[in-house]
Amino acid sequence: MRTELCDRFGIEYPIFVFTPSEKVAAAVSKAGGLGVLGCVRFNDADDLENVLCWMDENTDGKPYGVDVVMPAKVPTEGTAVDIAKLIPQSHRDFVEKTLADLGVPPLPDDEKRSEGVLGWLHSVARSHVEVALKHPIKLIANALGSPPVDVIEQVHAAGVPVAALAGSAKHAQRHVDNGVDIVVAQGHEAGGHTGEIGSMVLWPEIVDALDGRAPVLAAGGIGTGRQVAAALALGAQGVWMGSAFLTSAEYDLGHRKPGGISTIQEALLRATSSDTVRRRIYTGKPARLLKTKWTDAWDAPDAPEPLPMPLQNILVSEAHQRMNESGNPDTVAMPVGQIVGRMNEIRPVADIIAELVDGFNEATKRLDAIRES
Repeated sequence: MRTELCDRFGIEYPIFVFTPSEKVAAAVSKAGGLGVLGCVRFNDADDLENVLCWMDENTDGKPYGVDVVMPAKVPTEGTAVDIAKLIPQSHRDFVEKTLADLGVPPLPDDEKRSEGVLGWLHSVARSHVEVALKHPIKLIANALGSPPVDVIEQVHAAGVPVAALAGSAKHAQRHVDNGVDIVVAQGHEAGGHTGEIGSMVLWPEIVDALDGRAPVLAAGGIGTGRQVAAALALGAQGVWMGSAFLTSAEYDLGHRKPGGISTIQEALLRATSSDTVRRRIYTGKPARLLKTKWTDAWDAPDAPEPLPMPLQNILVSEAHQRMNESGNPDTVAMPVGQIVGRMNEIRPVADIIAELVDGFNEATKRLDAIRES
């Protein structure tokens, strides 16, 4: 399992893993892949700085990257307008009523309330880039299309390549025209922000459309070595994964239950591949989420329409915090892909990587045997 990207990034396997957990990212890099730390949860640049310092010290000199979210600039951003005031009271009332109906307790009085993932804001995402470039990162990815051209130029000036996610061939071509170096072709099955086209259709479509102008990483529905082999067979130079590592032993975000498992992981372990929905209720843009009583509430006839990004996330941020800390797996709020149906046990990152490699080798040997028969 070796492609040109392995030599380019100094990694053993062309397995790129997006994760909000620095412990998972570091473990991926140490296991031979490229851990890519999601920065959107860091509202404070100092917090991101501290975590990247930890990454520098805990990756054994192995390469790692970061992922930012840089959407279109909110019209009121940078003015005296308070973004929170743009959220209708009727939406706030719906959230409070839903939490009460679901029996979700309030946070303890002494616990800090989430103010929303301000990393969705253009200005905060730029600060993430500034902080990241002070560290020996090997990649900056943008989860919402091409970064602004000046940001791409800033990153290139630091000698760092830029990746961007695409859900169509048109988007992929636009990325490369803007200067993006690597395109992540993310199919409909993926967790988080995802488009309408399924992976098996999208991956070769983007590979053919780019015609060698930039390497393609395949994303969406990958959780086994067989699927990695399929992605490479369809022309990708590597894979971009995320969901499959949410049930890794190193994943340390969310409320922990006795025995070390988190409420979120408990919900993921018992889910099937049909237990996801694609909705705008998490960020304001279509994102695939675990289906729970929370998502069901937003599908009810009396539910309001989700707000645009970043207002929707600011609206529901404290609700997410309350649900994820309540200890009830029926009411968590978590992005995850359809591969969740195969996420049935807690395993170390190194074991997940090893299984991907073994599965890839078995799949390619099976194909070799078919070709030679």
